[in-house]
Amino acid sequence: MKLSKIREILQAEVLVGEGLLDSIEVDAGYASDLMSDVLAFASPGVLLLTGLTNIQIFRTAQMLDLQTIIFVRGKMPGEDLLQLAREVEMPILVSAMSMFEAAGRLYTGGLSPRAISRN
Repeated sequence: MKLSKIREILQAEVLVGEGLLDSIEVDAGYASDLMSDVLAFASPGVLLLTGLTNIQIFRTAQMLDLQTIIFVRGKMPGEDLLQLAREVEMPILVSAMSMFEAAGRLYTGGLSPRAISRN
């Protein structure tokens, strides 16, 4: 599924990477606010739904080669995270939806359930 379609489904705002939305394909996602779970269960190439906005979540996503981070519950990351995302061209989006609703809408919209949420 194109990231532009995911943006539409989640009614998300793009904070970084507007020009990449039509070129990035995502086939699965992972949802968690526990960094240890992200490290243990997220796979390279998936998108991450999280409410964590600290720099460590970005570093974790970068280390795992995740496609993008979508912050839920309207959480806004700091400028330090956004600057790093710009440097590595990792799209960052924010949705006002809860993690539960966002994961459900993505699943209903066709995103693979293999890693949507395990917690």
